[in-house]
Amino acid sequence: MNRRFFFKLGAIALGIPFSVVSAKNPQVSFKDLKKEAKINVVYHADFPQESRFKTMLRNITNHLSVYDFDPFSIKIVVVAHGAGAKFLLKDLKGTKWEKEKINQKALLTKMEELLQYGVDFYLCEITVKRANLKGKLYDFVKIVPSGVGTVAYLQSIGYAYIKVQ
Repeated sequence: MNRRFFFKLGAIALGIPFSVVSAKNPQVSFKDLKKEAKINVVYHADFPQESRFKTMLRNITNHLSVYDFDPFSIKIVVVAHGAGAKFLLKDLKGTKWEKEKINQKALLTKMEELLQYGVDFYLCEITVKRANLKGKLYDFVKIVPSGVGTVAYLQSIGYAYIKVQ
């Protein structure tokens, strides 16, 4: 039985979406961040364009496919801050992005799929505070002290850096 099957079977057996398993918006410090696989990659999301975010999610799926969706072979994390935060919100109401037309349902569906393969979504605590986003995040989003600080730290411990243009 391959690992991909194991993760799918586990999610099905639990009968709940994988994203619900983790605690709501846990704080993650730099010391908690480790290399977890042979290949470790950080995708940087600080851009406002939904099309770029969708492209990034598609690239992550393609990236995982090369490693047969095996979370022991590849670990991918997404670090968002600034305008990239809006893609990790349950609801845009009451935010500076309130009037934007974003297909949140489609993005959520894709992110939940990626969660099944061990992809983590980190959001900058500075952005959360400045934009008053507490309580508006998807439950699977983990909070890091600084978005750019996390990107730099992950690179310093051997994560490859990718940013969709």
